[in-house]
Amino acid sequence: MNEEEQKRRTAHWRLILGDDSQAFAGVELTSEQSIMDAALAAIYDSGDGRSKSGQGDAGKAGGKGRSMPNLAKWLTDIRTFFPQDIVSVIQSDAIERRGLTRLLFEPETLQNIRPDISMVGTLMALKGQIPERSKETARQLVQSVVDEIMKRMESDLRRAVTGAINKKAHSPISNFSAIDWKRTINRNLKNYDSDSKRLIPEKFYFFERTKKQKDWTVILDIDQSGSMCDSIIYSSVMGSIFASMPSLDTRVVVFDTEITDLTELCRNDPVDMLFGIQLGGGTDINKSVAYCQTFIENPYKTMFILISDLYEGGVRQGLLRRLSEMHEDGVKVISLLALSDSGKPDYDVNLAKEISRLGVACFACTPDRLPELVEAAIKGLDLKKFEQKT
Repeated sequence: MNEEEQKRRTAHWRLILGDDSQAFAGVELTSEQSIMDAALAAIYDSGDGRSKSGQGDAGKAGGKGRSMPNLAKWLTDIRTFFPQDIVSVIQSDAIERRGLTRLLFEPETLQNIRPDISMVGTLMALKGQIPERSKETARQLVQSVVDEIMKRMESDLRRAVTGAINKKAHSPISNFSAIDWKRTINRNLKNYDSDSKRLIPEKFYFFERTKKQKDWTVILDIDQSGSMCDSIIYSSVMGSIFASMPSLDTRVVVFDTEITDLTELCRNDPVDMLFGIQLGGGTDINKSVAYCQTFIENPYKTMFILISDLYEGGVRQGLLRRLSEMHEDGVKVISLLALSDSGKPDYDVNLAKEISRLGVACFACTPDRLPELVEAAIKGLDLKKFEQKT
């Protein structure tokens, strides 16, 4: 057995036995193996799991108390680094060992849970294991959180969009291209001034429109990696608000290595959209941006918001090229590293810097600052100032 094979086998046993095993203490793990080890430790290193010493690290418990917000990321990690049959075993152990059975399987318990955004993330991550008898209760819990976020965001966001695109604030004629010139001239012939040889209309007449023209196209491209869970929830509500505004043509797309268009679900019900999201393990941002580009008809009236931590698993240079093209064509491109109330986000710093150098604003944003950001984008203001504030 060569040295490389020996290291591989040693690391393998280290993963099986855990970091409490004295025989494998200090074994060096690769970054991928470290993620696998942390995922396993969250379930099994608690005194009755992999550890032979019986002295597990209680701080690594996944599924109790404050560890619950990390559950979505944990699920993403195990789905990324373990085969599907092993994932099923680990998930089952997580539910049994970490006390999630009562949470997910008993409607009475769900009714007594204080709903918050972390709980919504947990239910999204494990939605496939919620039994039929608990689904309606789980939906009501998610609905209550969505309603609270909607109440917090809607009025300010609507006001910002309406104020930014209201043409009447800049011109007494709301839509110059819709004037019925023949009718306007005929009705105002009596006001012809022979001295100046000018027709001075008292009133303009307009063609009736069967369909209201959309002022702007807004495209939300949302990374559905487990680590983006809070951002996904806030972005879904944002998308629902945009979709309800007649002046906006709103598209909502989520992605991991595949792309799902959730525009219709978002228009109808953001809760349905949240349950339609599959928290994934891989990420192909370039592929999703390429799909979103197909919706751009008028670049100068399009806002594209990428919500992602930028850990790209696709073609990095292709992504940069697409974002640069959109920006140069006149699209208002925004790269949100996170849309949440939490602290500094975890993201690919190098890729974020490259995107920023393209002239694309790249930063994290709290929901409270979102109206200011959207209004500035529609008005064509410099969005780079937000990078300094966040």
